[in-house]
Amino acid sequence: MLFDHARERPHELAIDDGTRTRTFEELVDRIALFAAFLQDEAGFVPGDHLSLLMGNRVEGIELLLGGIFAGQWVTPINWHLAEEEIEYVVQDSGSRLIVTDARYAPMAHRIAAATPGLRVVEVGAELDGLLAGVDARPIDLDGPAGGNMIYTSGTTGRPKGVKRAAPATVRGALDLHVQMGLNIELDGRGPHLITGPMYHAAPLMFAIYDNANGAPIVIMPKWDEAIALDIIERREIAHVHFVPTMFVRLLRLSDDRRASFRAPSLRKVLHGAAPVSAAVKHRMIEWWGPILLEYWGGTEGGVNTLIDSEDWLAHPGTVGRSLPAFDVFAVNDSGERLPAGGIGDLYCRSSVSDRPFEYHGDPAKTDGAYLEPGVFTIGDVGFIDDDGYVHLADRKSNMIISGGVNIYPVEIEQVIGEHPAVSDVGVFGIPNEEWGESVKAAIELRDGFEASDALASEILAFSRKHLAGYKIPRSIDFEASLPRHPSGKLYIRRIRDRYWAGRDKKI
Repeated sequence: MLFDHARERPHELAIDDGTRTRTFEELVDRIALFAAFLQDEAGFVPGDHLSLLMGNRVEGIELLLGGIFAGQWVTPINWHLAEEEIEYVVQDSGSRLIVTDARYAPMAHRIAAATPGLRVVEVGAELDGLLAGVDARPIDLDGPAGGNMIYTSGTTGRPKGVKRAAPATVRGALDLHVQMGLNIELDGRGPHLITGPMYHAAPLMFAIYDNANGAPIVIMPKWDEAIALDIIERREIAHVHFVPTMFVRLLRLSDDRRASFRAPSLRKVLHGAAPVSAAVKHRMIEWWGPILLEYWGGTEGGVNTLIDSEDWLAHPGTVGRSLPAFDVFAVNDSGERLPAGGIGDLYCRSSVSDRPFEYHGDPAKTDGAYLEPGVFTIGDVGFIDDDGYVHLADRKSNMIISGGVNIYPVEIEQVIGEHPAVSDVGVFGIPNEEWGESVKAAIELRDGFEASDALASEILAFSRKHLAGYKIPRSIDFEASLPRHPSGKLYIRRIRDRYWAGRDKKI
């Protein structure tokens, strides 16, 4: 456990963000001080809420754990959101405190001015001064634990806070962190690199799980593919989490840089959060060896499936088989379980809880996520093959219905994304009087290519070699850039909605 590391290896590095460091002893001391501040000075009681609005830095971890170990719900906020959206998250969560850094402090104070009862504290001198005045005491391991309430990325509609079922005690939370790490092969043996924004569930929590098992955490302030390779080599990183867009950017580095990369300590490369094309994954495995470990799941249910590189090479395209605590299956529109190969809504049965999560303040949305007690969906569509491997088709909310036929954009996106001119692509349905919807592709081009009718025709001809005719986009729009979340998810509604403006029905 984390507290064992603080006792047994107090002066070893626990976290390093390139500017600030914490040893295991310092980390535990800071966690305990923040927990005491919340309970004594700020007047928090178990079940209260606070938010974190800051870049990637050591305080993000110590404050999250301090809040959880004080019995609070803690919401790391996506700072890429517009101020209006951030204000919504703060107010919807019921946060009484927002801890921020210098970059976002002015925004935090504006939001506090419009939110009665909301206090702002800035990391650095202000927070350190407050903690210096707190009576230090050890964390009560038998006291109530809180949890992290991360908001869904909001690719469609307003985001909702996801409250995973929290362990009853701090001791239970610590045990859970250790076990969750072991479930996904994060055993603490070597440094763990955070490459993505720490408001996102996977890079944040996977690092915390690894740290609970003894791994020091190295934090990148922001993503840069060349710097990431340098850190992996120089810091002898053992475990790292990537999203598919990071793979694509790594593969675009020069041939010489990729050929010179040497990282014998790198043992596990976790990836998920968005679909990865088979071609990209094959190239990464050829480059780095069979160390990629793909998962599927969500903020709501955690990691539900897992597959290593060797198994994936034998079953390309799958996201793996269910972990022991889960059973993943597909159902039809009537909620009946489908046989192998049948495409339908994917549901996951948990053997741990009848209510693994709820959406904060939205019982109707919560109820709608459950087929029956313990059986939930996160909105993905797919099928299970004869060998029990889970295959994703798409998000249900992204499905295009054209002439009564269901079309799943992700398959089309993966094919178009293989064209050498394409940097990024999003596929969605637009209004069509005859068919209901027709397939549209929005494409961001790579440097050196220019938008033209000839290039559009070339991309469509390329697609016809790999896709059925009804899946081929009827038109292409070239965009300067596509609005993609750092987790890899595309904010497709921001493109799609312009075609549905003024219509009552949006399929």
